[in-house]
Amino acid sequence: MTTARTAISARLPWLEQDFAASLVVFLVALPLCVGVAVASGVPAELGLVTGIVGGIVTGLMRGSSLQVSGPAAGLTVLVFEAVREFGLPALGVIVLASGLLQVLMGALRLGRWFRAISVSVVEGMLAGIGLVLIAGQLYPVLAAEAPDSGPGKLAGLPGAFAAAFGSADALASLALGAGTIAVLVLWRHAPARVRTLPGPLAAVGLATLAALVLDLPVATVEVQGLLGSLQPPPLTAFGELADVAVLGTIVAFTLIASAESLFSAAAVDRMHDGPRTAYDKELLAQGAGNTVCGLLGALPMTAVIVRSAANVRAGARTKASRVLHGVWLLLFAALLPDALGYIPIPALAGILVYSGAKLVPVRQIASLWRGHRGEVLILVVTAVSIVAVSMFEGVLLGLALAVAKTAWDASHIRLEVVDKGAGPVEAHLSGNATFLRLPKILDSLEALPQDRPVRLDLSGLHHLDHACRTALEGWAERHSAAGTEPVRLMAA
Repeated sequence: MTTARTAISARLPWLEQDFAASLVVFLVALPLCVGVAVASGVPAELGLVTGIVGGIVTGLMRGSSLQVSGPAAGLTVLVFEAVREFGLPALGVIVLASGLLQVLMGALRLGRWFRAISVSVVEGMLAGIGLVLIAGQLYPVLAAEAPDSGPGKLAGLPGAFAAAFGSADALASLALGAGTIAVLVLWRHAPARVRTLPGPLAAVGLATLAALVLDLPVATVEVQGLLGSLQPPPLTAFGELADVAVLGTIVAFTLIASAESLFSAAAVDRMHDGPRTAYDKELLAQGAGNTVCGLLGALPMTAVIVRSAANVRAGARTKASRVLHGVWLLLFAALLPDALGYIPIPALAGILVYSGAKLVPVRQIASLWRGHRGEVLILVVTAVSIVAVSMFEGVLLGLALAVAKTAWDASHIRLEVVDKGAGPVEAHLSGNATFLRLPKILDSLEALPQDRPVRLDLSGLHHLDHACRTALEGWAERHSAAGTEPVRLMAA
């Protein structure tokens, strides 16, 4: 037996490390898959289905060898809104269409372009998702029903907390949720041997044990069975594609899932010295996984940094670890589905409150404020818009602000005036002359002496747009009419 094991290790030197890493990732992924599904308003087993597809289907494909995919907290809010507005059968159609779009973008080699998205927009998007997630999941912690809108969730929290202190059931739920969050916060201070068990699993396990031993009156996960939870979209559901709102949701799913996956890939690449991510192939892999999830009526998937980081830290060396983690999820869902029925809802909500808090980049905001306040504005506006309006509109507004800021920063213009007291005034424009800087340019030129000839040198301009050229020619005509000699415009 030892000889056979040695032979296998010699041929597959990373097998033992990948096997051990796959178990760690499985233990991290299990409570998160269930928690995301419950928070999204779908059967808990569908979260496991997405984790299985992310491990086995996406895991087998090329792209990022150590990145792990599955249902993500970042899409919870969007999925919940889609299910509430269009129904569960339409979710499969939306995820399927999003997956096919990702496959198309990967085939067109558009994956690398996602790296051009402003980091402030992405962080603002995650911050907005985190705030809505925290506000929404505090209601299950308080055994209360959450309002529909983001502002409504925030506004209703004081009343929900006040009502909880008058109900024994709500207090039990609050204690369990708060205890779960406390375990997650303090887990990194536990002894090293204890920390071999992932924090989310430990928190859910302790909460489940407490609920059973103390017979707490708290809600638990409803179990339907793996096959019973699968809901492939019926043909009638594809008629929803004629709805503009559904198409907008598909675009939002596609862009957000793709951006989150590829930004996660960049972060994972910084954690190891193995092969770098092939962005277009990773986008293809994510699209293939989402296509399968759509056909099964499951949740959408993204690459998840929590699972990916656990995979790297556990010593994974190849994609075998993420494929095996999908196999363990499949075995659990097939053999032990009834175990899900013992998990308390407040514990899962507590995990998502903790995950939502980690999505809010407090340290990055403080760092950006010292040197890039415009980026902070983009981040905050994106986050607030997502909370106040919706995910799609918030991201679009953030992107528009980022483009406007970039255009403003790129349109630096400088006017140098040389006036020797006699003869023509020499004026030199350099930089980028765009319509954004027109007021500054014209104010400076109109301040020049009106009774002296002017020579305006435009050769230092890197760019002169049509609006600026027209305005400069108009100024030259006005100045020439008032002066003693026509303005001389030296070509750009």
